[in-house]
Amino acid sequence: MKLEGKVAIITGGGRGIGRAIARAFAREGAYPCLVARTAAEVEAAAAEIGRALALTGDVSRRADVARVVDAVMAAAGQVDILVNNAGVQPPVGPLWENDPDEWLEAVRINLGGVFLCCRSVLPHMIRRGRGKIINLSGGGAASPRPRFSAYAASKAAVVRLTETLAAELRDCNIQVNAIAPGAVNTRMLEEVLTAGAAAGEEALRGAEKQLETGGTPSWVPAELAVFLASEESGRLTGRLISAVWDDWRSIPERIDRIMKSDLYALRRVAEKP
Repeated sequence: MKLEGKVAIITGGGRGIGRAIARAFAREGAYPCLVARTAAEVEAAAAEIGRALALTGDVSRRADVARVVDAVMAAAGQVDILVNNAGVQPPVGPLWENDPDEWLEAVRINLGGVFLCCRSVLPHMIRRGRGKIINLSGGGAASPRPRFSAYAASKAAVVRLTETLAAELRDCNIQVNAIAPGAVNTRMLEEVLTAGAAAGEEALRGAEKQLETGGTPSWVPAELAVFLASEESGRLTGRLISAVWDDWRSIPERIDRIMKSDLYALRRVAEKP
């Protein structure tokens, strides 16, 4: 098993991609510690998996994050893997029509939650001299996503934070990477459809097509998460990997070349004069 004996904290673990990652981790021998704001959802997910810990908490609240990490340490004595998956999409619509409090709250959850969770687990990982952190990116991280400015901006910031943190931890044997999961049918798809005209014609057409085709199966990003959480990914760090479009299964034989290049990095390449 690829994750035998590993303890993993997975935020947003009550449903969707987080729940799929928790199942995949458990199959590979890990002990998943699921975190979500809704007790019923996270408890149901943990019960489905079997050997898993269900915890409630809001990743945008410092006290909640500290309590969650303390609970994991009390129950398992270590944190080997952190998956920052919790996120929200609203507000939807043109930026100038967005409610400021709702916009800033989305950033607090999507970006602030990643910061708080990393900050809380890193002392434990640094002390043990190893660890894996996986951050979930999303639509708008690598290209504009009109009418979803809070979500797009915060997810782009998560990728830059991933690269920056990876550089800070380069000598600590802790790898930090981000996943672009693909168009998985989650509650966010329902939010786009519910938003209607506020989401814009392009987003609505994409959501309707995704609903018809079924979208990307949740096990696809879950498999990539297993790879990045395992020793198979080796020294790969500071990268944004697409679960759908990147040939990530061949990464082990290319790691040295990748780490010397800008491949899978969020960078601006200047045009030669």
